[in-house]
Amino acid sequence: MEHVPQTIDIYHARTHNLKDVTLHLPLRRLVAIAGLSGSGKSSLAMGVLYAEGSRRYLEGLSAFTRRKLHQMEQADAEKIDFLPPALALRQRPPQLGRRSTVGTVTEIYNLLRLMFSRLGTHRCPNGHPIPPTLTAILNETCTCPICGAAFPLPAAETFAFNSVLGACPACGGLGERAEVDPARVISDPNKTIDQGAVASWRAAGRGYTVRLVRQLGVRTDVPWKDLSKKEQEIVLRGKPTKRPLIFHNRQTGEEYPIEFTYANAVEAVRQALVGDKNQTRYARMKKFLSVRPCQQCHGIRLRPEALQTRLLGRSISEAAALTIDELAQFADRLPKQLGSELQPIAAKLAAQMHLEIAPIHELGIGYLTLDRAGSTLSTGERQRLELLGMAKSRSTGILYVLDEPSVGLHPANVAGLQRIMRRMVANGNSLVVVDHNLEIIRSADYMIEMGPGAGEHGGHVVAEGTPAEVAALPDSLTGAFLSRRRIVQGRKQRSLAEDQAFLHMTVKDLHNLHHLSAKFPLHRMTAVTGVSGAGKTALVQESLVPAIRAGLTRKRLPAHLDKLTGTESIKRLLLVDAAPIGRNARSTPATYTGIFDDIRTIFSEASKKMNMGHDAGYFSFNVKGGRCETCEGRGEMTLDMQYLPEQRVRCPQCKGTRYQPEALSIHYKGKSIADVLAMNVDEAANFFNDQPKLAEALRLLQEVGLGYLRLGEATPALSGGEAQRMRLAGELKRHRSGTIYVLDEPSTGLHAQNIETLLAVLDRLMADDSTVILIDHDPDLIANCDYVIDLGPGGGPNGGTIVAEGTPQQITGNPRSLTGVYLAKRSAESRN
Repeated sequence: MEHVPQTIDIYHARTHNLKDVTLHLPLRRLVAIAGLSGSGKSSLAMGVLYAEGSRRYLEGLSAFTRRKLHQMEQADAEKIDFLPPALALRQRPPQLGRRSTVGTVTEIYNLLRLMFSRLGTHRCPNGHPIPPTLTAILNETCTCPICGAAFPLPAAETFAFNSVLGACPACGGLGERAEVDPARVISDPNKTIDQGAVASWRAAGRGYTVRLVRQLGVRTDVPWKDLSKKEQEIVLRGKPTKRPLIFHNRQTGEEYPIEFTYANAVEAVRQALVGDKNQTRYARMKKFLSVRPCQQCHGIRLRPEALQTRLLGRSISEAAALTIDELAQFADRLPKQLGSELQPIAAKLAAQMHLEIAPIHELGIGYLTLDRAGSTLSTGERQRLELLGMAKSRSTGILYVLDEPSVGLHPANVAGLQRIMRRMVANGNSLVVVDHNLEIIRSADYMIEMGPGAGEHGGHVVAEGTPAEVAALPDSLTGAFLSRRRIVQGRKQRSLAEDQAFLHMTVKDLHNLHHLSAKFPLHRMTAVTGVSGAGKTALVQESLVPAIRAGLTRKRLPAHLDKLTGTESIKRLLLVDAAPIGRNARSTPATYTGIFDDIRTIFSEASKKMNMGHDAGYFSFNVKGGRCETCEGRGEMTLDMQYLPEQRVRCPQCKGTRYQPEALSIHYKGKSIADVLAMNVDEAANFFNDQPKLAEALRLLQEVGLGYLRLGEATPALSGGEAQRMRLAGELKRHRSGTIYVLDEPSTGLHAQNIETLLAVLDRLMADDSTVILIDHDPDLIANCDYVIDLGPGGGPNGGTIVAEGTPQQITGNPRSLTGVYLAKRSAESRN
């Protein structure tokens, strides 16, 4: 009998900070990878297993794709055997397109359309109701029993807003109309057109229009605000006019005219979007648009005819507006309320609906509605929907690499996630999960702990085995938390004073919050908790934050708020969220923190000592000078993979350094500027210890636990927790008293020891009469706060109320609080 491989065999992996790692990971099992932030978990999971697994998968595709493979970097390992094709669930899934809804992503809307087409009561052209019958379902045309009119029965596509048959003709099924706003196409009225005042021309790739508009009598060297009304009218609404432009051929020296048609600043946006389905192009042009609900369909997306069909008294738009949990009840009623001849079909469709809904309910997002736009979903919601898609495929023999799948999950929903992962393994797949959630790690078949530290101090396998075996190891950091020999204790809690000052706020009506009054103690650390959809974001980010901002700027409260009192001592508000730092790969820890300005100055001085005389700007990789022009200072290039997602590869010219040879020849203490960008914060702090300003900025990054980050890595690729801590590092430098800090899921991506570091940093920020309010699910973090506001009891319509509030100890003893159950469990485990 042929031998069946039992492990993925990795030999001498050296990707990123991995130190010659050799491992044998069990196949067709759930494997957890744990360790401190920066210890090498993602390097192993994403940089080796996923990168090489996906590359090998591409080898089996078309010859065109295979020709591209030689440009893709292989994982830096001596050998990897028995590696299955790999798919990844990233911590930040891509944003969904304009046409995406929860219904289309989950494909439940497809089933709902089938229900309405087969079981709904339709109407003939004269408006007479046609009840569903088995005969009607089996023929394509129907004759009205009242007026005799013959007409085709609606098909499932009739109810699809992504189909010509069902889409609203006015908006094409988008539910909204986007119109160019003339006020937005001008970037800065103080700029001249030569300086880029007309932002839409450049965004649309029509920079040459500046030369055309001069021929039409518009001055391009005068600030926009000083142009005459006639000149501004030509720019904004001028008629299309053909004009020649003289172009110079640099190679031959020849000059020749090319005729162009002038497109004004508004029309340039329209033309850039016509017939274009590219999401990147739309995202670039969206800033010039005013988006309003479609006046014809009022945001429903469908033709009026599609809304005439009723099922259990509802139109399909009304059914799609139900929460997924409510939709399950809707499906339950189908077989009971239809005629006997239709009951078998209704029962089959209802059963299929329940199969589709069950895993969604398990993950705690049953509060979502099918008509919810994909663009409005949180990162955690998008990630769980993507995980559902993977689980639904019922594939076998795949390696799934999951990066922090517990993001945004209340402990009550972790069990549902575990069941879904178990089903994926039962189908014959292998799962590698990078996560810090101790319950997920405990439930794994096998675990790897990376460390012992972060960055250059990490990259080693410090422990491996079953979770129980690792928990018993005396030298395992993760094992100490798994066994509860150690619990998170990052600060000393502050009790509420007898004369405790509070912020008092009342929300009149927002989402599932209705006439809700809440109070937040000042100069204390408060956790806002609850299951997904309970109303945490609505209460904090959509109510409290804008209310405080209105008070600080002396503006009126948002309409959905009734009052906010107790703000007299508040001087400043800072929202520290997990959004990516920087707009693109050009943003790095060095550029974001301002450290790079000082580093470039140092290298400029070094160049002058070498009689080269380059200024600081020469060492920027964002402008022409010393940067590599092949990749324009990015260090990498985009590889078109035809119908597959594009890949990024190292620049073949500069080999990823970002710079030209001359720039790299200039050294400070024997290091080039590329060498410095390759350093992590800890290395750089030691290297620049003779530069007080630089050393202080680097020390602050070390204090928030980011000593392992490389100065030149792309900040958009940082985890949510890393992004938050980088923002906090900057705050430690410029902290002012009377500040309210609002943090969204700060425990994301943090090991238990990293949470202790975070708590210590937050405690420092509170030293000068400041206040911290955070949204989180982690019991260890919540238990270290001074006050807890627990929302629930469920999500969506079942949430929106404060079920418990008080100190963590008071929440623990409150029988109404689901969060209290897990705080009590933590407390009990720590005593044993």
